[in-house]
Amino acid sequence: MFDHILLPIALDHNPEKGSAMQIAQSLVSETGKITILSVVEVIPTYVDAYLPVEARAEKIDETKNLVEEFAAIYPKCKAEVVYGHAANSILSFAEEHDVDCIVIASHKPGVADFLIGSTAARVVRHAQCHVHVVR
Repeated sequence: MFDHILLPIALDHNPEKGSAMQIAQSLVSETGKITILSVVEVIPTYVDAYLPVEARAEKIDETKNLVEEFAAIYPKCKAEVVYGHAANSILSFAEEHDVDCIVIASHKPGVADFLIGSTAARVVRHAQCHVHVVR
């Protein structure tokens, strides 16, 4: 059992249909907590220059509302949203918040994952805590 589980989700991959939450719920201790983390990806500067200044803040607020709605459905969950690169942000959050275990969903790897690496693969390679990958 773990005291603090980090559950990174990508809202565009329909987290309600996955089994990652059920696994996280089964792994959390009786007094533990689950942090649901969504990362708003960094927009390339050549695109960001053409967006209104408030666009980033609006996207973060919108994402935060959706993640909070998702977290409210489940016990022991709280929502967090960060802005940055997905894998780096997940790893940094885990280290800064004393996460015991990361439960992360992964798609079936393809050729691109062997050349570039998926978010889940990077988290597995670099995490300083336990990682449970769900397919």
